Amino acid sequence: MDINYELYKVFYYVAATLSFSEASRHLYISQSAVSQSVKILEKKLNQQLFVRSTKKVHLTPEGEILFRHIEPAMNLIRQGENQLLEANTLGGGQLRIGASDTICRYYLVPYLSRFHREHPHVHIKVTNQTSIRCVDLLEQGQVDFVVINYPNSALASTYTPRVINEFHDVFVASKEFFPLQDRILTLNQLQAYPILMLDRQSTTSEFLHSMFRRARLDLVPEIELSSNDLLIDLARIGLGIAFVPDFCIPAHDHNLFVLTLKEELPSRHMVAVYNENLPLSQAAGQFMELL
Repeated sequence: MDINYELYKVFYYVAATLSFSEASRHLYISQSAVSQSVKILEKKLNQQLFVRSTKKVHLTPEGEILFRHIEPAMNLIRQGENQLLEANTLGGGQLRIGASDTICRYYLVPYLSRFHREHPHVHIKVTNQTSIRCVDLLEQGQVDFVVINYPNSALASTYTPRVINEFHDVFVASKEFFPLQDRILTLNQLQAYPILMLDRQSTTSEFLHSMFRRARLDLVPEIELSSNDLLIDLARIGLGIAFVPDFCIPAHDHNLFVLTLKEELPSRHMVAVYNENLPLSQAAGQFMELL
């Protein structure tokens, strides 16, 4: 269909902000011009894209479908503009990374610090999501690349993960509340204790549940959270045994200890992933080299 790009641009900003007035501010045009552009697009597509009321704007199901396609297209256009503006120099531009809170705090910070010192004029934007949801950021074009835990159920086979680190997941507990330092426990025996772990929207949760299923056991955690740091805090005060990556355990915490398991849990990897069908910006390429 021969539809002007500007109409899609107006649609994008209204859909992203769910506000005609906010869209008009982003686009530097009047609110009536925004409303008229949306009406023209709806007429050309023969679909209602928004449900309008006096206070709120909502996408219709048809509008949500269109937005899922327009959003990554707009991000790709913006990415292309940024790469051209860089003009083959790191004197400016933007670096966009998607990663979990844990990976950012315990792995990426030294690399971000070094990159910023070497290229102070590059704007760094880090978006925090779980490793599973980071894949959505990549597919929508909101980031240049993601640093995630692997295996990852959300990662399509079309992506090639590049391993940058290897780690093990461990069970940690308080010596005061769980005197188990001298015991070798099976996964079956662990079921008798309260297990603290990340919620189901995480690769760590997927991994542990798969280990229990492989042993033909049902895993029923006592507490599920979205923060490894908080899991460690709760283990420290004796609320249960926390399952966390080994690289985020405090080095000098004399109250916590790592349980010894009879079953050996396989290692996992931290990987960097980007869309190989699109050129990396010079900033993203340089940061990937650091990793």
